[in-house]
Amino acid sequence: MVINTNQTAVDAATSLQKSQAALNRSISRLSSGSKIVQPSNDAAGLSNSEKMLAQSSRIEAARINIQNAVSITQTADSYLGEMNEILNRMSELAVLAQDPTKSDKDKSLYEIEFDQLKIQLRDIIGNGDNGADSDPNWNTSSSTPSSSFNDIELFGAREEISIVIGASGDQTMGLSEVNLREVGAAVSDLIWDNSVDASQPDISIDSALALQIITGAIEQLAEKRAQLGSDLSRLEVVDAQLLVEEENLEAANSRIRDVDVAEETTRMAKHQILTQASASMLTQANELPRLALR
Repeated sequence: MVINTNQTAVDAATSLQKSQAALNRSISRLSSGSKIVQPSNDAAGLSNSEKMLAQSSRIEAARINIQNAVSITQTADSYLGEMNEILNRMSELAVLAQDPTKSDKDKSLYEIEFDQLKIQLRDIIGNGDNGADSDPNWNTSSSTPSSSFNDIELFGAREEISIVIGASGDQTMGLSEVNLREVGAAVSDLIWDNSVDASQPDISIDSALALQIITGAIEQLAEKRAQLGSDLSRLEVVDAQLLVEEENLEAANSRIRDVDVAEETTRMAKHQILTQASASMLTQANELPRLALR
């Protein structure tokens, strides 16, 4: 038996310190919900987790880009749908106007509606760039088309809209251009007639060209809507892929950072018992040198 060095007490104190440190760590994890409270808890895991969080943020940004692209595409498609309804009505009026049982007054009423619908088409499409040297001017009621998305004209010539659709930043997708101002195409031929430009042909309700050009315009809109539908289909697929990628990144990051409450609670109970036992044994060990006095 020695007095100067109480090795038993030293061992008990060391065990107490270890148990106390482990208990403190469990309490920190449970109170924060994270296994990595300090970088020293898991340096490599923290590095991987931070990279996953950054990638997840980029994916979320790409999904916002995609959703905005979906919005502008759906807006353009909605306008095309309205214009298709207008053209259908105009074709119906053109057929009704050829009914020999109708009086001239009846036909004039059809023509009034026909001309108003044509003006509405001009207002939707608007004046402006058509991709050629000479842009058509069909004298819309306003210089700004009624169809736009965040100041982006929907139905004229424009620079390609390229959407970033991936976390790396180099994965892009171009949205289809819907240029209804293109000279020589059916829609342009319909609204750029002699009522706004004397050099252009007559496309009135009873003209020989009316039904032919309206039918061509309906086919042109159908083709443009098909292009937009293809864009929407791809955007939906990419968005679904990014959503799956984001979910799996979050799951992987959770395995690194998030504490398992049940497991950590069990571990904390163990360290609480060990801390109490070590403290009790340290008290007992400190009493041992006194036996030398007996």
